[in-house]
Formats: sequence, C-alpha cells, structure tokens
Amino acid sequence: MYIVGIAGGSGSGKTTFAKKVQRQLDDTHSQILSMDSYYLHEQPAELRTKKGNPNFDHPGAFDWELLNEHIADLKAGKPVNCPVYDFKTNSRKSEFTQIQPTTIVLFEGIFALFDKSIRELLDIKCFLHVDSDIRFTRRLHRDVNERGRSLESVINQYYETVRPMYLKYLDPQKQFADFTVGEETDVASEILASRLRDFL
Repeated sequence: MYIVGIAGGSGSGKTTFAKKVQRQLDDTHSQILSMDSYYLHEQPAELRTKKGNPNFDHPGAFDWELLNEHIADLKAGKPVNCPVYDFKTNSRKSEFTQIQPTTIVLFEGIFALFDKSIRELLDIKCFLHVDSDIRFTRRLHRDVNERGRSLESVINQYYETVRPMYLKYLDPQKQFADFTVGEETDVASEILASRLRDFL
C-alpha cells in the first residue's frame, strides 16, 4: 500500500490534481480518498464564529479519530466504510461508501499533512500552493454552482474563516511536504504518476 497525501487550501485544485494523477495510472491499482468525507456530523459549538457560523476550515471540524483509523486500516490492507458528507445540509448522510484497499491511495484534503500520525503513514507528501485570488474564485464558482450557496454567504465565509484559517493552519503544512505544486499541475501530475508507475 502506497499512500500519497495531497494538501492545500480550499480551491487549490487538490481533487483535480488527484484525478489527473489517477488518470495516468491503472484504475484497478489506485483510488482517491477525500478528507471532505470526514467532516463531523455536527460542528463543535466552540468553533463557531462571533456571528455564530460554523468554521469548516479549522482542524477541529474533522473526525480525526475515524480518519486515522481508516487510513491505518487501508495501509494494513483492510477495507473501510467511508462516510458520505452532504455539503448542502452540512451533515453526514446515513449511507457510506466502502473503499477497498488498492496498491495506491491518493489522499486529498485541506489538512492532509496536518496530523503527525497520518503523516507517518504517507509515502509521498504534496502541497498545492496556489494564489489566494485563484483559490477564492474557484471556491466561489464551486460553492454557488455545486453546493447551493449564495454569493454573499461564500464571500462572508471567506473573510470570516477561510482566509484566517489558511494563514494559521493550512499554509504551514508546506514544511512537511516532499514537494510543492503551483497552479499549473499537468507536469507535476505526470512526474508523480511516473513515480507511482515505477512503484506499481
């Protein structure tokens, strides 16, 4: 089992990058595990902002116990029942997705390199460093078009939690990365895929 961690701010293109890498590999040997699936069913009250809004960009917004358990199980070759998170209701659904262990797992999420115990299970650690204006624009389009959010709510959330949490918690993850990728990910995905093909 070879696990690749892909971290970066919201809108940096983590899922897109992971899919680019996966397209260059044999699908039977690789799959993507998204950290978004491990948001807590209910956000802790102590993380709410002064306006009473949940903070989805704080490390405490995630179910670290379950995430650690699942990554360790996958590393050991065991299947896991991955939660399904609904971004329109901000809660977990009752169903789950069973993920079978594959030779390569591409684990992507804003805090993919944050937890020390998870970092120790990663074979390659990658950080996507993309300018804030590009990340904000991507997030705006995604949240309005795919998650039913209003323009105003996305903008307010960006300044209230997304930007300050990025500076405090997300950007420092770069120190743990084996390599950093910018906005143009085609060449980087080819290089990473080539390394993974060698492993296969």
